[in-house]
Amino acid sequence: MYRRFLTVIVVLVVWAALASPSQANRGVDVNIPAPGVIQRLTLTDGSRIFGQVESIDTDSIVFRSLVGIALTVPRADIADLRTVAGRIDDGEFLPADSHNTRLMFAPTARSLKRGEGYFGVYYILPFVQVGVTDRFSVGGGTPLVFGDGGRPVWFTPKLQVLARKNVQAAIGVIHITGVDDLNAGIAYGVTTLGSEDAAATIGLGYAYSGAERSAIVMVGGDRRQSRRIKWITENWFWRGGNGFVSGGVRFIGERLTADLSLVVPLVEETIALPVVSFSWSF
Repeated sequence: MYRRFLTVIVVLVVWAALASPSQANRGVDVNIPAPGVIQRLTLTDGSRIFGQVESIDTDSIVFRSLVGIALTVPRADIADLRTVAGRIDDGEFLPADSHNTRLMFAPTARSLKRGEGYFGVYYILPFVQVGVTDRFSVGGGTPLVFGDGGRPVWFTPKLQVLARKNVQAAIGVIHITGVDDLNAGIAYGVTTLGSEDAAATIGLGYAYSGAERSAIVMVGGDRRQSRRIKWITENWFWRGGNGFVSGGVRFIGERLTADLSLVVPLVEETIALPVVSFSWSF
Protein backbone atom coordinates (compact mmCIF):
# COMPACT_ATOMS: atom_id res chain seq x y z
CA MET A 1 0.00 0.00 0.00
CA TYR A 2 2.75 2.45 1.00
CA ARG A 3 4.79 1.83 -2.16
CA ARG A 4 1.72 2.12 -4.35
CA PHE A 5 0.88 5.42 -2.66
CA LEU A 6 4.38 6.81 -3.29
CA THR A 7 4.16 5.76 -6.93
CA VAL A 8 0.83 7.57 -7.34
CA ILE A 9 2.21 10.74 -5.71
CA VAL A 10 5.31 10.77 -7.94
CA VAL A 11 3.12 10.38 -11.03
CA LEU A 12 0.88 13.26 -9.87
CA VAL A 13 3.80 15.60 -9.22
CA VAL A 14 5.47 14.85 -12.56
CA TRP A 15 2.15 15.22 -14.40
CA ALA A 16 1.49 18.55 -12.71
CA ALA A 17 4.95 19.83 -13.56
CA LEU A 18 4.41 18.96 -17.22
CA ALA A 19 0.82 20.22 -17.35
CA SER A 20 1.26 23.44 -15.40
CA PRO A 21 0.60 26.47 -17.58
CA SER A 22 3.24 28.42 -15.71
CA GLN A 23 5.97 26.36 -17.33
CA ALA A 24 5.85 28.48 -20.45
CA ASN A 25 6.84 31.52 -18.37
CA ARG A 26 9.92 30.06 -16.76
CA GLY A 27 12.36 30.85 -19.54
CA VAL A 28 13.59 34.21 -20.81
CA ASP A 29 11.27 34.34 -23.79
CA VAL A 30 10.16 37.94 -24.19
CA ASN A 31 6.49 38.57 -24.95
CA ILE A 32 3.92 41.34 -24.75
CA PRO A 33 1.16 40.20 -22.35
CA ALA A 34 -2.57 40.75 -22.53
CA PRO A 35 -3.97 43.82 -20.74
CA GLY A 36 -4.13 43.36 -16.97
CA VAL A 37 -1.50 40.62 -16.86
CA ILE A 38 1.44 41.35 -14.53
CA GLN A 39 4.97 40.32 -15.41
CA ARG A 40 8.07 40.16 -13.26
CA LEU A 41 11.30 41.21 -14.94
CA THR A 42 14.50 39.99 -13.30
CA LEU A 43 17.77 41.60 -14.37
CA THR A 44 21.19 40.00 -14.34
CA ASP A 45 22.14 42.06 -11.26
CA GLY A 46 19.25 40.48 -9.33
CA SER A 47 16.87 43.47 -9.52
CA ARG A 48 13.18 42.64 -9.90
CA ILE A 49 10.60 44.94 -11.49
CA PHE A 50 6.86 44.30 -11.77
CA GLY A 51 4.93 45.63 -14.75
CA GLN A 52 4.47 44.80 -18.44
CA VAL A 53 6.52 44.60 -21.62
CA GLU A 54 5.32 47.39 -23.93
CA SER A 55 7.48 46.86 -26.99
CA ILE A 56 10.21 44.57 -28.27
CA ASP A 57 13.22 45.46 -30.43
CA THR A 58 16.05 43.33 -31.69
CA ASP A 59 18.46 44.23 -28.87
CA SER A 60 16.18 45.66 -26.16
CA ILE A 61 12.67 45.89 -24.74
CA VAL A 62 10.59 48.65 -23.22
CA PHE A 63 9.20 47.61 -19.83
CA ARG A 64 6.69 49.79 -17.98
CA SER A 65 6.70 49.37 -14.19
CA LEU A 66 3.61 49.38 -11.99
CA VAL A 67 4.26 53.03 -11.06
CA GLY A 68 4.29 54.00 -14.73
CA ILE A 69 8.01 54.37 -15.40
CA ALA A 70 9.10 53.14 -18.87
CA LEU A 71 12.49 51.45 -18.89
CA THR A 72 14.55 50.51 -21.93
CA VAL A 73 16.28 47.25 -21.02
CA PRO A 74 18.94 45.55 -23.16
CA ARG A 75 18.13 41.90 -23.83
CA ALA A 76 21.57 40.96 -22.50
CA ASP A 77 20.53 42.30 -19.06
CA ILE A 78 17.39 40.11 -18.81
CA ALA A 79 17.83 37.12 -16.53
CA ASP A 80 14.16 36.13 -16.38
CA LEU A 81 10.70 37.28 -17.45
CA ARG A 82 7.54 35.56 -16.27
CA THR A 83 3.87 36.11 -15.60
CA VAL A 84 3.03 36.25 -11.91
CA ALA A 85 -0.24 35.80 -10.03
CA GLY A 86 -1.34 38.64 -7.81
CA ARG A 87 -2.80 42.10 -7.89
CA ILE A 88 -1.88 45.76 -7.50
CA ASP A 89 -2.83 47.55 -4.26
CA ASP A 90 -1.91 51.25 -3.95
CA GLY A 91 0.85 50.80 -6.51
CA GLU A 92 2.29 47.74 -4.76
CA PHE A 93 2.22 44.24 -6.19
CA LEU A 94 0.71 41.71 -3.80
CA PRO A 95 1.58 38.13 -4.78
CA ALA A 96 -1.29 35.67 -4.65
CA ASP A 97 -1.40 33.21 -1.78
CA SER A 98 -0.75 30.02 -3.74
CA HIS A 99 -2.00 27.99 -0.76
CA ASN A 100 -5.40 29.63 -0.32
CA THR A 101 -7.18 26.32 -0.99
CA ARG A 102 -6.68 25.48 2.70
CA LEU A 103 -6.53 27.18 6.07
CA MET A 104 -3.87 25.77 8.38
CA PHE A 105 -5.03 22.25 7.57
CA ALA A 106 -8.74 22.25 6.75
CA PRO A 107 -9.73 22.85 3.11
CA THR A 108 -11.41 26.01 1.92
CA ALA A 109 -13.86 25.93 -0.99
CA ARG A 110 -11.28 27.53 -3.30
CA SER A 111 -9.90 25.26 -5.99
CA LEU A 112 -6.54 24.52 -7.55
CA LYS A 113 -6.35 25.10 -11.29
CA ARG A 114 -5.52 22.28 -13.67
CA GLY A 115 -1.85 21.36 -13.34
CA GLU A 116 -1.31 23.37 -10.16
CA GLY A 117 -0.38 21.65 -6.93
CA TYR A 118 1.47 21.85 -3.67
CA PHE A 119 3.52 19.67 -1.37
CA GLY A 120 3.66 20.37 2.34
CA VAL A 121 4.42 19.08 5.79
CA TYR A 122 1.88 19.75 8.55
CA TYR A 123 3.69 19.04 11.83
CA ILE A 124 5.07 15.57 10.87
CA LEU A 125 2.34 14.83 8.33
CA PRO A 126 3.35 15.30 4.67
CA PHE A 127 0.65 15.89 2.08
CA VAL A 128 0.34 16.67 -1.61
CA GLN A 129 -2.59 17.96 -3.68
CA VAL A 130 -2.80 18.35 -7.47
CA GLY A 131 -5.45 19.97 -9.66
CA VAL A 132 -6.76 17.49 -12.24
CA THR A 133 -9.18 20.06 -13.65
CA ASP A 134 -9.95 23.64 -12.63
CA ARG A 135 -12.49 22.27 -10.13
CA PHE A 136 -11.32 18.78 -9.19
CA SER A 137 -8.14 17.92 -7.30
CA VAL A 138 -6.70 14.79 -5.71
CA GLY A 139 -3.97 14.18 -3.19
CA GLY A 140 -2.91 12.36 -0.08
CA GLY A 141 -0.19 11.76 2.46
CA THR A 142 1.34 9.42 5.02
CA PRO A 143 3.18 10.07 8.31
CA LEU A 144 6.93 10.63 8.21
CA VAL A 145 7.33 8.45 11.30
CA PHE A 146 5.10 5.56 12.31
CA GLY A 147 5.50 2.37 14.35
CA ASP A 148 5.01 -1.25 13.40
CA GLY A 149 1.71 -2.69 12.25
CA GLY A 150 1.22 -0.95 8.93
CA ARG A 151 1.31 2.65 7.84
CA PRO A 152 -1.74 4.91 7.56
CA VAL A 153 -2.31 6.56 4.20
CA TRP A 154 -4.88 9.24 3.50
CA PHE A 155 -6.46 10.31 0.22
CA THR A 156 -8.06 13.72 -0.32
CA PRO A 157 -10.23 14.12 -3.43
CA LYS A 158 -12.05 17.47 -3.60
CA LEU A 159 -14.63 18.86 -6.07
CA GLN A 160 -15.64 22.51 -6.29
CA VAL A 161 -19.38 22.71 -7.04
CA LEU A 162 -19.81 26.50 -7.02
CA ALA A 163 -17.34 29.13 -8.21
CA ARG A 164 -18.29 32.79 -8.02
CA LYS A 165 -16.17 35.83 -7.26
CA ASN A 166 -16.95 35.99 -3.53
CA VAL A 167 -18.72 32.66 -2.96
CA GLN A 168 -17.32 29.17 -3.48
CA ALA A 169 -18.55 25.76 -2.37
CA ALA A 170 -16.89 22.36 -2.50
CA ILE A 171 -17.29 18.77 -1.34
CA GLY A 172 -14.63 16.23 -0.57
CA VAL A 173 -13.34 13.33 1.50
CA ILE A 174 -10.34 12.79 3.75
CA HIS A 175 -10.14 8.99 3.77
CA ILE A 176 -7.62 7.08 5.90
CA THR A 177 -6.59 3.47 5.39
CA GLY A 178 -3.48 1.27 5.46
CA VAL A 179 -3.51 -0.02 9.06
CA ASP A 180 -5.12 -3.44 9.60
CA ASP A 181 -8.81 -3.03 8.72
CA LEU A 182 -8.86 0.70 9.33
CA ASN A 183 -11.20 2.61 7.05
CA ALA A 184 -11.96 6.00 8.53
CA GLY A 185 -12.18 9.60 7.51
CA ILE A 186 -14.33 12.67 7.06
CA ALA A 187 -16.75 13.40 4.24
CA TYR A 188 -17.37 17.14 4.11
CA GLY A 189 -18.96 20.10 2.44
CA VAL A 190 -17.37 23.54 2.75
CA THR A 191 -18.30 27.10 1.76
CA THR A 192 -15.99 30.11 1.53
CA LEU A 193 -17.44 33.63 1.58
CA GLY A 194 -15.38 36.73 0.87
CA SER A 195 -12.46 38.00 -1.14
CA GLU A 196 -8.85 36.89 -1.51
CA ASP A 197 -7.95 39.36 1.26
CA ALA A 198 -10.63 38.51 3.82
CA ALA A 199 -12.88 35.45 3.86
CA ALA A 200 -14.80 33.17 6.19
CA THR A 201 -14.99 29.40 5.67
CA ILE A 202 -17.63 27.11 7.16
CA GLY A 203 -17.50 23.36 6.85
CA LEU A 204 -19.83 20.52 7.84
CA GLY A 205 -18.28 17.09 8.14
CA TYR A 206 -19.38 13.52 8.70
CA ALA A 207 -16.67 11.54 10.48
CA TYR A 208 -16.73 7.75 10.16
CA SER A 209 -14.67 4.92 11.60
CA GLY A 210 -16.05 1.41 11.39
CA ALA A 211 -19.61 1.57 12.71
CA GLU A 212 -19.09 4.89 14.51
CA ARG A 213 -20.37 8.16 13.06
CA SER A 214 -20.12 11.75 14.24
CA ALA A 215 -20.89 15.21 12.90
CA ILE A 216 -18.16 17.86 12.82
CA VAL A 217 -18.42 21.61 12.36
CA MET A 218 -15.44 23.67 11.20
CA VAL A 219 -15.44 27.47 11.33
CA GLY A 220 -12.44 29.42 10.09
CA GLY A 221 -11.26 32.47 8.27
CA ASP A 222 -8.28 34.25 6.78
CA ARG A 223 -7.31 37.92 6.47
CA ARG A 224 -4.43 39.38 4.47
CA GLN A 225 -2.50 42.02 6.40
CA SER A 226 0.36 42.82 4.05
CA ARG A 227 2.40 41.59 1.13
CA ARG A 228 3.83 38.67 3.11
CA ILE A 229 1.49 38.22 6.10
CA LYS A 230 -1.92 36.56 6.38
CA TRP A 231 -3.76 35.78 9.64
CA ILE A 232 -5.69 32.51 9.83
CA THR A 233 -8.05 30.89 12.33
CA GLU A 234 -9.36 27.33 12.16
CA ASN A 235 -11.73 25.84 14.75
CA TRP A 236 -13.26 22.35 14.93
CA PHE A 237 -16.20 21.21 17.08
CA TRP A 238 -17.80 17.81 17.45
CA ARG A 239 -20.08 15.77 19.71
CA GLY A 240 -19.88 16.28 23.48
CA GLY A 241 -18.45 19.78 23.27
CA ASN A 242 -15.09 18.46 22.13
CA GLY A 243 -12.81 20.03 19.55
CA PHE A 244 -10.14 22.69 19.37
CA VAL A 245 -9.63 26.33 18.46
CA SER A 246 -6.56 27.67 16.72
CA GLY A 247 -5.08 30.78 15.20
CA GLY A 248 -1.85 31.77 13.57
CA VAL A 249 0.02 33.50 10.80
CA ARG A 250 1.02 32.54 7.27
CA PHE A 251 4.23 33.89 5.79
CA ILE A 252 3.64 34.14 2.05
CA GLY A 253 6.41 33.56 -0.46
CA GLU A 254 6.27 33.23 -4.21
CA ARG A 255 6.06 29.43 -3.96
CA LEU A 256 6.97 28.57 -0.37
CA THR A 257 4.75 29.45 2.58
CA ALA A 258 5.23 28.83 6.28
CA ASP A 259 2.35 28.60 8.78
CA LEU A 260 2.83 29.09 12.51
CA SER A 261 -0.19 28.51 14.75
CA LEU A 262 -1.28 27.76 18.31
CA VAL A 263 -3.84 24.98 18.81
CA VAL A 264 -5.90 24.92 22.00
CA PRO A 265 -7.85 21.67 22.64
CA LEU A 266 -11.22 22.13 24.34
CA VAL A 267 -10.38 20.20 27.50
CA GLU A 268 -10.52 21.02 31.22
CA GLU A 269 -6.83 21.88 31.48
CA THR A 270 -6.05 24.62 28.96
CA ILE A 271 -2.93 24.01 26.92
CA ALA A 272 -1.67 25.69 23.75
CA LEU A 273 0.23 23.53 21.28
CA PRO A 274 2.47 25.18 18.69
CA VAL A 275 2.22 23.76 15.18
CA VAL A 276 4.47 24.65 12.25
CA SER A 277 3.86 23.68 8.63
CA PHE A 278 5.51 24.39 5.30
CA SER A 279 4.11 24.17 1.79
CA TRP A 280 5.66 24.51 -1.65
CA SER A 281 3.52 25.11 -4.73
CA PHE A 282 4.35 23.85 -8.22
